[in-house]
Amino acid sequence: MKKEIVVNRTLEETKVAVLEDGKLFDLFIERRESEKILNNIYKGTVQGIVPALESAFIDIGFSKGAYLGVNDIIAQHHEKKNIENMIKIGQEVMVQVYKEPINTKGSKVTMDISLPGRLLVYMPFSNNVGISKNIEDREEYDRLKTIVTKIKKDMPGGIIVRTEAEEATETEIRNEIKHLTRLWSAINERFAGAKPMSLIHKDLGIVSQTIRDYFTDDVVIIHTDSPKELKEATEFVKIVSPEFSDRIALYDGKVPIFKAYGIEEEIKKLRSNIARLQSGGYLIIQEAESLCAIDVNSGKFTSKSSQEDTAALTNLEAAEEVARQLRLRNIGGIIVIDFIDMKKASNRQKILEKLREAAKGDKAKIKIWPITRLGLIEMTRQRKRESLFSLLGDTCPVCRGLGLVLSKESVFINVCDEIVQLKVDCYHGKIKIKINPDVVEYFKERKSRLRELFNAEFDIQASAEVPREEYQIIFE
Repeated sequence: MKKEIVVNRTLEETKVAVLEDGKLFDLFIERRESEKILNNIYKGTVQGIVPALESAFIDIGFSKGAYLGVNDIIAQHHEKKNIENMIKIGQEVMVQVYKEPINTKGSKVTMDISLPGRLLVYMPFSNNVGISKNIEDREEYDRLKTIVTKIKKDMPGGIIVRTEAEEATETEIRNEIKHLTRLWSAINERFAGAKPMSLIHKDLGIVSQTIRDYFTDDVVIIHTDSPKELKEATEFVKIVSPEFSDRIALYDGKVPIFKAYGIEEEIKKLRSNIARLQSGGYLIIQEAESLCAIDVNSGKFTSKSSQEDTAALTNLEAAEEVARQLRLRNIGGIIVIDFIDMKKASNRQKILEKLREAAKGDKAKIKIWPITRLGLIEMTRQRKRESLFSLLGDTCPVCRGLGLVLSKESVFINVCDEIVQLKVDCYHGKIKIKINPDVVEYFKERKSRLRELFNAEFDIQASAEVPREEYQIIFE
C-alpha cells in the first residue's frame, strides 16, 4: 500500500492528511485559537474530592476543573482504594491529559504518566513490559520482548513496544529508551520548580505527531506547502527516522496543495451525514453526545443474483467505509451500525471479519462485538478529542442543534485564505468584508489580527443578505 502524508499550513491552521493509495484515511487539524492539550502534562492542585464518584477535580489552569478518577491516582498506600486516603484537597499533583474537554465536559487526567516515542511508550510509574498485539510474527514478538526485558532490568518504569518497533535494532530501542528517560528526568525537574496550575510538558504538534506515528517504510513522501513546516519536519525526521530524510518535499504548485490532492473536496463531503459507496449504496451517520448510529442502505445498487447477495455485497463495502469514516470524522464512544438484513450466518460472519480487518489500521483502541439478531453491530472507539463535526461547526441558531454550519473561526480562516490568494501585498486601499450578522462580532474582535496579517485597513460590515457561511471581499 502506497501512503502519502500531505501538510497544508495557512495563517490560522495546520492540516495534515494521510492518504493510502490516493484515498484519504486520516485527517488532523490544529488551529491557532483552539490549541490542543491532549497528552500535555500539568502541575495541578486538588480543588475537590467526590467520594461518591470515587473521583477528584484538579485545577490545571482552565475554567473547568479536570476529572481524576480513583484508578488514575498514583499513591503509596491505597490498598482499599479509599480516595480520601489517597489524595488531599490543596495537594499539588502532576497530571497528564488523556481526554480533551468535549462539549460541556471538562478534560480527564491521570497521574499515571506515559511518554510516547516512535518505537516505545515509557511509563515511569508502571513495572510492566507490553508488546503491541499488531506484531503477529511470533519470532519477532519474542525477540522484542527479550530485548526490552533485558533493558528493563537496569531501569525503573514500564515499557510498551509499539507496532513501529517491528524489525528495529536493539541499539535503536536502547537509544529511544535513553531519550524518554532523560525527558522524564527533565519533566520532574520542571515540576519541582513550577508554579501550581502551570504547563510543564507540551506534547508534539500535529505534524511531528503524524511523523512519529505514521512515517513508516510504506510512506513514499511527506509533501508540505510550508517552508517552515518543511524545516521542522526535516529536523524531527533526522532524530526519529534519519533514513527517511529524503522523503520530505516542498510543494510549489500553483493550485493549493489540498485541492491538488483532492482533499478539499473530501473535507466538504465530511460535513454531510451521508457517505456514498461506489456501488450506489450509502451510509447515514448520525452523531449524538452519548453514541453514534450508522445506517447502511443499498440505494440504487442491486445484485443480478438475489436480494441476499445485494445485501452482502453492500454490507462488505459498507464495513470498509464505516472504518474509514470513523477515523476521518474522529468519532468515538459507543457506535451502533445497522447493516442490511442478511439471512445467512456465513454472510453475517464475513461482515464482522471485514469490519475488524478494516479497523486494524486505526490508531484508536477499538472493540467490536458480534452481530446481534437484529443485524446490528455494536462497537466502541476510543475518544480522545472532539469529533470533526464539533471542530468545524457551530450549533446552528436556526435548527438548534439538528444540523451544523461552519463555525465563526472556520469562516474567518476561509476569508484569510482567500485574501492571501488575492495577493494584496501591494494594495494600499481599504478592504471591506461583508458578512452575516451572526459572524460580524467575531471578525470585529479580530480586526487587529487582520491588520497585522495583511498590513491593510479593514471595514467589517454586517449584511443579512450574506448567508451564514459566506462573505464578500470588496477592495475600495
